[in-house]
This record gives sequence, structure tokens and C-alpha cells, in this order.
Amino acid sequence: MQIPTLAQLALIPALAAAVSLSAATSASADEPLKVGIIGLDTSHVTAFSKVMNDPKATGDLAKMSVVAAFPGGSPDIASSRDRVEGFTNQLRDMGVEIVDSIPALLEKVDVVMLESVDARPHLEQVLPVFQAGKRVFIDKPLAASLVDCLAIQQLSKKYDVPFFSSSSLRFSPDIYRFRTGDPKVGAVLGATVWSPCSLEPTHPDLFWYGVHGVETLYTIMGTGCTQVSRVSTADTDEATGVWEDGRVGTFRGLRAGKRGYGGIVFGEKSIADAGTYAGYQPLVQRVASFFLTGEVAVDPNETIEMFAFMTAADESKKKDGAAVSIADVMKAAEAQVADRIAEVEKKIAAK
Repeated sequence: MQIPTLAQLALIPALAAAVSLSAATSASADEPLKVGIIGLDTSHVTAFSKVMNDPKATGDLAKMSVVAAFPGGSPDIASSRDRVEGFTNQLRDMGVEIVDSIPALLEKVDVVMLESVDARPHLEQVLPVFQAGKRVFIDKPLAASLVDCLAIQQLSKKYDVPFFSSSSLRFSPDIYRFRTGDPKVGAVLGATVWSPCSLEPTHPDLFWYGVHGVETLYTIMGTGCTQVSRVSTADTDEATGVWEDGRVGTFRGLRAGKRGYGGIVFGEKSIADAGTYAGYQPLVQRVASFFLTGEVAVDPNETIEMFAFMTAADESKKKDGAAVSIADVMKAAEAQVADRIAEVEKKIAAK
């Protein structure tokens, strides 16, 4: 037997990772990718599963099959605690196997959708997925702190496993057209968007539900926000960002009166309605394509900036509406990432 050289031995971890990712994405017409779900406390799990497991699905969606799920759940959040049993039973009735741990799930699936409505455990839940070399979609919000968002991004790079996170609003065609370019509107000079913005005490204010509207704002405006100021009352939030090129974008969070999704886009050629929400299908299609190709549908750097925007908005609220620098909140969070990763890696290793 030929003994491998030191150089060949050094390549083994990289080759193993490549083989793992290749195996995780080997779908065929006869054998679709096996999709697993972490967290069964949101209506997304049944909605997404119905789209992926639809016998009439076409294209990339026809190459997916949700086969197993881990319920999870958070006893201190009513909207998680009170719904996890119902959604678990619905998935079981759809023929999805329910398992009792994330490691058990990872043995049965090729790729993962992390759906836990509580974003606090997302970092701990996604680490073993990265370690297993399985591509993962992380539903909104990415995490419950900017520190954890940055930690997820760093671990993705460490294990060379791609992820992306998004609200389903981003890929509604009426909204996404501003990202690809609407010739009738021309260059986007600014935008005002709105969405419901209920609060959850365990999460930063805008992370919980305002993230939908902030995602819409970033889909339209793109990255480059430098500072955020916020006005907050019991019924309304208004966070205004100034972009490095002088453009201004505003998110209005609604907690009273008529609530819905919408926006106005101020363009070079015209002022346009931001369009309507088109449901889950466009997002799930993007997730399926990502699982097959590894090409992320949203640059994680843009997602990180979104959460920096919302973190800066929280800091502005504490400072009675004073403008807060995105760079400052990023610097403060980056200083804590290494310790946070070490804490979670130690906890996972001890299990």
C-alpha cells in the first residue's frame, strides 16, 4: 500500500468537506434531496413543507422532500410553547418523521431549514448543522442579537458551509423588481416601507416582526446605510436610515389601527408603489435552488447590515432618537463574537 505524503494528508479535511457537501446535494429525479426541519413552532413549517412535498411541484421544488423534523420549542414564549404540539402533529400527519434531537435529524437528511420562531437558540442549533456539512436556510430572524448573527456568519466560513436567511417578503416579484431594476422608476433615490411590528420581550424590538419591513427596505435600497435614528411610541416605530450616498430609507412599524405590508419608492423617473406580498412560494423556490447549487439567494453581508440597522435603531431609542452609527454597533458586536463562539462550541461539545 502506498503511504500518503504529508501534503496529501493535509488535503483530507478539505476533501472530506467537499465530499460531504457533494453528497448533501446529490438529487435526482428518482431520489430528491431529503430536507430536515429544526423547530416546529411556526406556520412556516407546514406551509413550506406543503410547497416542497407537492406532487405537482416542478423545477427545483420537485427535487425536494421534507422527510424529518425536530420540534424544539421555547417554554418562555407563548407563540412557541402553545403552537409546537399542533404543528408537530400536522407534520406527522403529512408523513414527516418526528425525531427527538438535532443529531438524530442530521443522520436522516441532506439539507436543513432552521425554522425555530425563537431566534435565541439559532446559533446553538445551527452549529451542528455546519459541522455536519449540510446547507441550511435560517428563517427570520437570523438570530436574537447582532453578536449571534456575526457568529453564525463566522462559523459558516469556518466550516465552509453556506447559509442564507430571509423574510418571504423579499422575493415577492412586486418588491424584488426594485433590486433587479424597474425601468419605469429608474435609480432608487429613497423609500418608505411599513409592516406590522409586534414586540417580544426576549428579542430586540424590531427583530421579532419588524424584520419583515426592514427586509423590504433593504431589498429596495440595498446596502450602505451609515446611521439610524428612531422614534418610538406604544403604537408606532419609525426608523430612518441615511445611506452613504445620501439616500434616505424609512421603516414604519405598525402596532395599532390597520396593519399590513407596503411601501413607496422614490425613483429617478417616478414615485412607485412598492407592491404587494406574494406569499411563501417565491422564497421556497429560492431555498430549493440554494439547496441544489449552494448559491445563496441573499448575501449574508446584507443580512448582517439589516440586523445592524435594527440594533442601531434600538440604541437610538435608548438615546431619545439620536442618530446611531452602524459602524459603532458593528464594532461593539464584533468584540464579543469570539467569546460567544467559544461558549457555544463548548456547550455543543459537552452534549
